[in-house]
Formats: sequence, C-alpha cells, structure tokens
Amino acid sequence: MRHLIDILDLTCEEIDELLDTADSIIENPAAYATRCAGKKLATLFFEPSTRTRLSFEAAMYELGGHVIGFSDAANSSSSKGESVSDTVRVVGSYADIIAMRHFKEGAPMVAAMKSTVPIINAGDGGHNHPTQTLTDLLTIRREKGRLDNLTVGFCGDLKFGRTVHSLISALSRYEGIRFVLVSPKELQVPDYIKDLLTEKELSFIETTDLESTLPEMDILYMTRVQKERFFNEEDYLRLRDSYILTPEKMRLAKQTLSVLHPLPRVNEISVEVDDDPRACYFRQAKNGKFVRMALICKLLEV
Repeated sequence: MRHLIDILDLTCEEIDELLDTADSIIENPAAYATRCAGKKLATLFFEPSTRTRLSFEAAMYELGGHVIGFSDAANSSSSKGESVSDTVRVVGSYADIIAMRHFKEGAPMVAAMKSTVPIINAGDGGHNHPTQTLTDLLTIRREKGRLDNLTVGFCGDLKFGRTVHSLISALSRYEGIRFVLVSPKELQVPDYIKDLLTEKELSFIETTDLESTLPEMDILYMTRVQKERFFNEEDYLRLRDSYILTPEKMRLAKQTLSVLHPLPRVNEISVEVDDDPRACYFRQAKNGKFVRMALICKLLEV
C-alpha cells in the first residue's frame, strides 16, 4: 500500500508515469470512465478548500467511483476531540482511499501511520501540497514540453506557501533548473528550502525586485499572501499588496513566459492579465483533475 504525503515520496520516473497517464486521460477519458467502479474516495478536509476538494471529487466521479467525506472540521468528530488517527481508522472502514487536508503540518503523515487505506496529502499547513505540485508539473510540461532547463520564478509569499515548497523540491531533481525567488524579506523561503538548493548546487537568487528579473523567466509562479497564515493582521495588511502582476509588467516578460498560480487569487494578478495567452492558471486548475485521476488509479492499482 502506498501513500502520497510528500512529493519526494515519488521518484522522477513515477512522476513522469503519472503525467503520462494524465495526458492519456485528457486524450481518451472514456478509457478511464470505469476504472474505479465500486471504489469510494473519502475527502477529509479539516481546512477550507474549493479547487482541491472539488477536483478530487470530480476525479473520482469521472473514474466511475463514489465520494464520501466532509468539507468542514466543525461537521466532523474532530470537533468533539477525536484524534486524526482515530478518524482515519474509522473512515478507512468505509472508503478505499482518503484525501486529507489539515491545518497542522504533519497530520497526513500521522494519518498514514495508522490508516488501512492509501492516504493522499491534500495540503498540510504551510508544509506540503504534493497533488498541487503534480498539477503544476503537468501544466509546465504541457506548456513547455519539458521539465528541465528552465528559469522558474516564484513571487509572493514564499515563506508560508506550501505549493512553493513542494514545487521547488520537485523541480530540484531536474537538470538545468534555475530559481528566481521574489518576495519581501519577511516572506522569503524557509532555510530548509535554501539548504536543499545549496546542497544540490542549484542556481538560485533571492530578490525583492520582480520587474528586473521578470525578463529572465520561462515560468512565473505567482502566489497570494495568505491571511490565514499570519498571527498579526497588521503584518498581513502591510505585505498583501507587495507584488501585483499587471499587463504593464507583462510587457517586460518573454512572449514564451507561462504564468502559473495555485489559486485562489486575491489581487496579486490583475484580471486584465487573464486574457493574455501566457496566463496558464485556469488551464492549470483544470489539469488538477486529470493528475488526481492518474494518482487515484496508481494508488488503488486499477
């Protein structure tokens, strides 16, 4: 039995296999329409979500399976004090696979230690979000045709952004990747990410200036400043508008640039950018369903 807690749980070969399966699903969805007939996915979302939860549910339905679960911890027995371990042991009696989002880092790992069915980490605090990373990798490969020899910029909240941490970890295993890390000093990537890049002798720069580095980028990964990760609202209000991508700034970029965003967006990308063919974030969100279909098939071995 396999779980997916961290993107590094998968080898590069396994990632390529999942992306190939996702491409196959996009090209021939009918071939996968009954792969999970008779199977049930439980979605245990202790933290709010729209895209991740709904894309998991859509993925399972389009594989011919069924979905149970909850989208609010207040509607679960955790509100009565039930532990994560007990919850997954019970839910594992009703479902064949579990997708879990939790506000505490490490909660899906704890769940995997006790679960009798595969656990998929659908995001844990500010730590990891491996299925979003698979979505990002599929989008990059479909837009660029490769996952190597790219200059990838990350902009915004790089401290608390679990999608950023996961994607940097994944891309660090591919050849010729250069990272440009754009953020306010208060929201720079954690030391463990920088240590990873240094250990692998990968090229990266940290800067507060988006405009001067934008022309170098093949990929720009924008993120929102996450209010829910701040203890101090004053700090959030001070930092939330640090970077706003506008059509004027897009004129500085390559015509081949691809702009990604894990969504939801607040105001860090102007709506006027949506009509630019380089804006990939809505295609990216759609890709999430296909890659989660591929992952469910892999973990259930169907």
